[in-house]
Amino acid sequence: MACSLPSRRFLGALALLPAATLGFACGQAQALGSPNTSNAASTVPAAVAAAATPSGAPVQPARFNPATAGTVTSLAPLVESVKGAVVYVEVQARPRRMSGMQGLPPGFAERFGMPPGMQGNAPPRQGLGSGFIIDASGTVLTNNHVVEGADLVRVKLEGGRSYEAEVLGRDPLTDVALLKLKGVAGNLPFVPLGDSDALRVGDPVMAIGNPFGLDSSVSAGILSARARDIHAGPYDDFLQTDAAINPGNSGGPLFNMQGEVVGMNTAIIGGASGIGFAVPSNLIRALLPQLQETGVVRRGFLGLSIQDLTPELARALKVEANKGAVVAGVTRGGPGDRAGLREEDIITSVGGRAVDSAGALTRAVALLKPDSSVKVDVVRGGKPMTVNVTLGTRPAQRGEEELTPRNSTAPSTRKLGIGLRDAPDGGAQITEVEPGGPAERAGLQPGMILVQVGDDKVSSASDAVRSLTGAKSGAALLLRVRAPESENTVLRALEVP
Repeated sequence: MACSLPSRRFLGALALLPAATLGFACGQAQALGSPNTSNAASTVPAAVAAAATPSGAPVQPARFNPATAGTVTSLAPLVESVKGAVVYVEVQARPRRMSGMQGLPPGFAERFGMPPGMQGNAPPRQGLGSGFIIDASGTVLTNNHVVEGADLVRVKLEGGRSYEAEVLGRDPLTDVALLKLKGVAGNLPFVPLGDSDALRVGDPVMAIGNPFGLDSSVSAGILSARARDIHAGPYDDFLQTDAAINPGNSGGPLFNMQGEVVGMNTAIIGGASGIGFAVPSNLIRALLPQLQETGVVRRGFLGLSIQDLTPELARALKVEANKGAVVAGVTRGGPGDRAGLREEDIITSVGGRAVDSAGALTRAVALLKPDSSVKVDVVRGGKPMTVNVTLGTRPAQRGEEELTPRNSTAPSTRKLGIGLRDAPDGGAQITEVEPGGPAERAGLQPGMILVQVGDDKVSSASDAVRSLTGAKSGAALLLRVRAPESENTVLRALEVP
């Protein structure tokens, strides 16, 4: 079935899915601009280390190591050293019942005239993207949006070898996913993660990926900007590059001239040319331990509403500080409230990391472990002070996907058609309700807070899950729920299938 690609008026940041994939667009690919011209530096070292090794030989990371003096005018040695670790990711998904435009970018339906309440069976989905191997045993990094909702993932290596892959972990908020190739004996070429903080604007970079299915396509350019917020999520901190990246480059590596991965190509500006965005390698490195261990990312949580400190706010608050995050609200009973943080406090650092904006505070806290104790430096009434805070766990916000840790022993509430998380001030907040499921038939809605199941009081999501999944099939459970900003409760009856 033919359908049109988004018009050039759609200037929002688009995930780099190729045409005819994952339901975003199909039909003939639309050109994003004039042909790319390489902006790579004219001088690069000449010698490189081989990416692949003979069977049985010690495996070395595919690294660009200068060994001789002099200059060359080609990136070919660098490409040869790393391209064996860049992979082609193919995805398949069965048809699923859709509620509204679930899975599409915010505003997509309205922008392209699709009915916002459209329901029915989604067509089978096929997608493709890029990725890169980070160890000899076949661990692969790619974008979350490449593999999200996939029933089958296959990874094709240079030379035609193909492996089925397991999704080890995903983090939708940073668009990072971790895969593991099945049936690999080891000895695969791989590339190391470099230091994205060491990149300077103007440094040369190189991208390799599979735009529009054209595998192992190479483009080069420079780092155009750092710390870009494209409003894709709460932790935007993208690298911007003019190296040509297109749909299908998603999840592919952005290299420095030493053959290290300094970013993961993730998004483009619709209708633009030479403007692409990559997740910094240092952010990916910080997420890897959790993705490898549990498959999900749990973040620290202060329980504050914050905003940037502007010169006007500084004058109104009668402070001399010119950078920081202003506390606009404190969640009752949350970590910040318990530690004594107050409205109008100006946070200037957390855990020893300087904070110059609300976004910087959000990103800094997100990299800290839940339940850890951190020092928060604030300016209160013009005077500096330090507050010790024991962080909570950031709850999923409305509309966010809530993931279950790998090998979790927690009982599932899937059969009830309900998703739950800890509510900041006690109870279990409903995060999602499956259309047509028992929870929807009971009148439950996302945002409601569950405080009692039968005779059991609920103080957390785990309490609610335990009570709900312990009910016998055919039972009718009496629930007590309330709205997030209300103390009044109402009764609902949930029939257990």
